[in-house]
Amino acid sequence: MRKTRRAALLLLAAIAGPALAGPARFSDFRYDGRAQEKVTPGPEQYRNPILSGYYPDPSITRVGEAYYLVNSSFAHYPGLPVFRSSDMVHWRQIGNAIDRPDQFDFSGLRSSRGMFAPDISFHDGLFYLVGTCVDCGGNFVMTAKDAAGPWSKPHWLPFEGIDPSIYWEGERAFIVNNRAPAEPPRYEGHRAIWVQEFDWRTLTMTGASTQIVNGGVDIRQKPSWIEGPHLLKREGYYYLIAAEGGTGDQHSEVVFRARNLRGLFSPYAGNPILSQRSLDPARPHPVTSAGHAKLVQTQAGDWWATFLATRPYGPDLYNIGRETFLLPVAWRDGWPHILEAGKAIPYVAKRPPLPVRDADAPPTSGDFAYRDGFDGPRLDMGWIGLRTPKAPLYRLEAGALVLDGTTALGDLSGAPAFVGRRQQQHVATISTDLTYGPETEGDRAGLAAVQSDRSFLFFGVTRKDGKPQLALMVREDSDHDRLVAAAPVDPAKPVRLTIALNGGTARFAYGVDGRETVLARDVDIRFLSTHEAGGFVGTVVGPYAWAARVTRPISN
Repeated sequence: MRKTRRAALLLLAAIAGPALAGPARFSDFRYDGRAQEKVTPGPEQYRNPILSGYYPDPSITRVGEAYYLVNSSFAHYPGLPVFRSSDMVHWRQIGNAIDRPDQFDFSGLRSSRGMFAPDISFHDGLFYLVGTCVDCGGNFVMTAKDAAGPWSKPHWLPFEGIDPSIYWEGERAFIVNNRAPAEPPRYEGHRAIWVQEFDWRTLTMTGASTQIVNGGVDIRQKPSWIEGPHLLKREGYYYLIAAEGGTGDQHSEVVFRARNLRGLFSPYAGNPILSQRSLDPARPHPVTSAGHAKLVQTQAGDWWATFLATRPYGPDLYNIGRETFLLPVAWRDGWPHILEAGKAIPYVAKRPPLPVRDADAPPTSGDFAYRDGFDGPRLDMGWIGLRTPKAPLYRLEAGALVLDGTTALGDLSGAPAFVGRRQQQHVATISTDLTYGPETEGDRAGLAAVQSDRSFLFFGVTRKDGKPQLALMVREDSDHDRLVAAAPVDPAKPVRLTIALNGGTARFAYGVDGRETVLARDVDIRFLSTHEAGGFVGTVVGPYAWAARVTRPISN
């Protein structure tokens, strides 16, 4: 009788599913970042990048005396971060255009799919945001009365390609974007730029589509990946600026012009108007991969450009992603010029002559540190996860972030219980306190540094061989963990986890009862670079928990 009752209980447990580990409680998250390049802006200067870390594909617009900027966010959620500034130097994040699960579904998407190259504009009391959800619906437009949100659900647009942007001319609007050429592609990366009228009242496309640029500046040279197009009009000419050369170190910005909106668009003889590809790659503290620009005119009549670029710590190695930079635009002989050929992008430049009203905004460039005590009613809008959650992944209670998840990092079927902040400097120390007791083999909770679904590291508490351990595990473009180091740990005691990042290496330490122990030092983390991992994002670091599902044996 006793054996039969025990077997029945075990069978009931198996049917009900595995017991999950108790929730992981994280507190006192700290970030301290230091830039590799040592520069000090003067009182009339600003520092590049203006948004450091993973803030690529910037699109800027001005409404009165306020400037708004939005970036790509790919499969991270919440997505499409929106910033506001009065001077284009001090930026404050005011929202995420994607902040509700019913707007987009990133299920099954790898980290570098999803939201590509959004464009923000304003007309007749409404903000408009157009972009591309790659592998999740295509091109779309969203609207909002306030750039901070809420933003509408997407209205889908019936054309292929990526990187749409809206050009406004009086009460008419046109969308320009990257599409396939009006001929069989001649080579890999052969794309074209098209324009079509957009009925902003009904949020639909109307009239014919017209190809206005085929391939790029000179199709005989096989220019690759013409993209990120924007139109503007000045002194009787329509100007088209676009990125060319791919988003790596051959990236550039080029310009064309025409008397008619539908062409013929002729390239500038002095193209590119922005690039770093001709500079010595061995120069100290280089800025590379510059392109994907958008121009904006200030209320004083000056022109400026936001664009993306990178700050590698080694040969094309950068873990923090593509960043947002700012430079003035000079018009000469009827053409815009961002930077002279062969000239390096400056880390320090003269600031725009604009009123400063956001000097108290949290810093977004240079050296800075912050702390999150998880003591507010919600997470700061800078926290992001991977893919659209189907149910809440965390809760805040009594000064702690509580996680209890059943989707593992690397598992595309759902959203892992992972929330992180962008790594914004190559030299950064990140720490948090963790209280956690793993119950089943494989359970884990700690800090994760995630570049992609196949390239990330985990540092925290897990259960291995039936015992709780402090472990460092990595995935280097792999679907399987590699254990780097481990040590026994008492799960009854809180542990402080500290990751010290320095370019392509890292140090991992843990503290118990006020005593710190180094688990591993000089760990090679170049696998967290875009060069090694692939894709278009930057490293995101933060708390992660996973309760492994195991099948309990049934015995008599």
